[in-house]
Amino acid sequence: MTFPPPKTESPAQRFEEATAAARDALERLIAAANEAGWGTEEITVALLKAAQFMSDANKRDPDPADDPLISDTPARQAQIGRGELYD
Repeated sequence: MTFPPPKTESPAQRFEEATAAARDALERLIAAANEAGWGTEEITVALLKAAQFMSDANKRDPDPADDPLISDTPARQAQIGRGELYD
C-alpha cells in the first residue's frame, strides 16, 4: 500500500490531507478485512485500539530508531528471567 506525500506545508492543510489519505487507506483495509471474513464493526474497533496503541507508543518513544540495539549489550551482562546469564 502506498501513502501519498503531503502537498503543502500548512499544518491545517496537512492535517486535512493526512485525514483524507488515512480514510482512503482504511476503507481499502476494511474492504480487505471484510473479504477475509472480518465484520466491519469488529475490524474498525480493532483498528481504533491498534491506532491508540501506536499513538501511546509514539508518545513514550517518538524515535525508536535511536534506541540501542539489543546486540549492543555484551552477552555476559545481559540477564533473562531471574538472573540467569546467557551462555
